Amino acid sequence: MDYRQIIEQIKGMYPAYAAQGFVPLHAATFSGNEKKYLNECIDTTFVSSVGEFVNRFERDIAAYTGAARAVVCVSGTNALHVALMLAGVERGDEVITQPLTFIATANAISYCGAHPVFVDVDRDTMGLSPKKTAEWLAGHAAIRDGQCYNRRTGRRIKACLPMHTFGHPVHLDELVALCREWHIELVEDAAESIGSLYKGRHTGLFGRVGVLSFNGNKTITTGGGGMLLFNEENIELAERAKHLTTQAKVPHRWEFVHDAVGYNYRMPNINAALGCAQLECLPAYIDSKRAVAAEYADYFGNRPAGIEFFGEPADTRSNYWLNAVILPDHEAQIEFLTQTNDNGVMTRPIWELMNRLPMFAGAECGDLSTAEWFADRVVNLPSSVRL
Repeated sequence: MDYRQIIEQIKGMYPAYAAQGFVPLHAATFSGNEKKYLNECIDTTFVSSVGEFVNRFERDIAAYTGAARAVVCVSGTNALHVALMLAGVERGDEVITQPLTFIATANAISYCGAHPVFVDVDRDTMGLSPKKTAEWLAGHAAIRDGQCYNRRTGRRIKACLPMHTFGHPVHLDELVALCREWHIELVEDAAESIGSLYKGRHTGLFGRVGVLSFNGNKTITTGGGGMLLFNEENIELAERAKHLTTQAKVPHRWEFVHDAVGYNYRMPNINAALGCAQLECLPAYIDSKRAVAAEYADYFGNRPAGIEFFGEPADTRSNYWLNAVILPDHEAQIEFLTQTNDNGVMTRPIWELMNRLPMFAGAECGDLSTAEWFADRVVNLPSSVRL
């Protein structure tokens, strides 16, 4: 099929990039106080992990999301690692997650010495399916002494780690209830969903811990960075998180004493300065991204090409971090990717499914037919903020 009209539509939505000959998938936008705050870091010499912008960024994110506390990390992957540890995941445990995700989700499980269990996603969210998770648990798990175990492997199933794909929230109420029933801790990978709401509440606040990412391609960026979110029920974990991410150093005016194996995961002040400036612009950025999504939805809703625009699930408000379309089949997906990238419009397929990667090839899996269906058809479209 000839996709030239679609390519021209995308270029028309991003004329400034098109004029430069290349429309990126998602470019960072710096339109606020970034330079001012960075200069403050340089002028005061506080550029490392001690500085007022670090503390301010935590407070500002907590206020924006409605979290009781927030703790910064140097990356979203580091934050996921700490979140799983705080949820009690230990070496040899199993963590239920989805195969359709970025590698960081599965890597963080591995950092704990735990094993991922891949369960299918829902058609309306692209995220972990409560129904498929319930079916897998019913067929494979048992409760012993208040803990959930895999009957086949004998391993403890300690946590469930859904990811809000492209900013679209999963069915959280059902997952919360399911985890409670099976004595499993819920940890939210909300890396892509800052600004996304589920039934009016920000993602990342429904489980034991939630995680945001501020990588260079995210809705707002600190260059690299992550954040741990804690609701009121789990606020006591925040101090433990801050302690572990600061090399587990016991506070003292001059002594260097550490009381646990800690991690150098604390975000530098210079990155947090970017984050504070970016967060000031976030409401406008999300409005822009939702307007872009609405334009895509309108365009593809009136096309006879058999291409479906993927919209936000019911009861949610998505940030539309990355817009996605579903092609009729794998052949059409490859042709679409080829034509767009050959003509100055950056598009990408979904990530390779985790269970197809060599390091996770032996992982426990449920029926993954929906994830496989998406992998053969999904293409991400340019989704940058328009100012």
